[in-house]
Amino acid sequence: MRFSALGLVAALLSQVQASPVARASKTPYFFLIGDSTVAVNGGWGNGLLAYLKDPAKGENRAVSGTTTVSWKANGRWDDLIKSVESNAANYEPIVTVQFGYNDQKSLTLAQFTSNLESIATDIQGAGGTPIFITSLTRRNFDGDEVKQDLKDWRDATITAAQAVGIQYLDLNTASTNYVNAIGEENAIKYNLTPDDRTHLNPAGEAVFGRMTLDLLLQARGDLNAYFEPNEALSERIANGEYATGDE
Repeated sequence: MRFSALGLVAALLSQVQASPVARASKTPYFFLIGDSTVAVNGGWGNGLLAYLKDPAKGENRAVSGTTTVSWKANGRWDDLIKSVESNAANYEPIVTVQFGYNDQKSLTLAQFTSNLESIATDIQGAGGTPIFITSLTRRNFDGDEVKQDLKDWRDATITAAQAVGIQYLDLNTASTNYVNAIGEENAIKYNLTPDDRTHLNPAGEAVFGRMTLDLLLQARGDLNAYFEPNEALSERIANGEYATGDE
């Protein structure tokens, strides 16, 4: 099995899940922003939020077809900043940011990087915690390996996160490794429609939502108390074993 990278992820995740950690100083309030691979009906966002426990809160504000520019249209950006500001006293507003799919069709990498840096700075200015997430892989294969057609946008997302000094979750690498491990025949079982190798059906939403959550808890172990565990699913993902999402 070609899965040494996720073998390391498995070890890290098991350490995070087994080790006691301090509780976050404030209850988190999550705002998920991004494109269709995060949004309801095709993305992983609700798969992550399904594990959220009271008193933590979360909203999936991702919008299909959007970029780091167009997501801000129609008052969405002003509403987000107001929501962050109004909740900052009682919660830690955490804004996860995943773009790239649509940006690669219309923007340069330099523009994309600059836009992400601006998004992070504005969220911080409103009292929130931005966390960048690299784009979920598409499930298009070239032989036995998935095509890495989002790698440059992954790298730009990490560059932007490092430039402004914030955390990032490398979902692109984790999902690429996982899809390679389970193979094309299993990977396409997550397709929203038979020919849609970008968006997720309910099984894919559950699997990649859990994957993203496990990456989050690896980075922010203090948030463990606010999410329900799913050891069976987390273990299958970390070991590179095909998961149905019903674990």
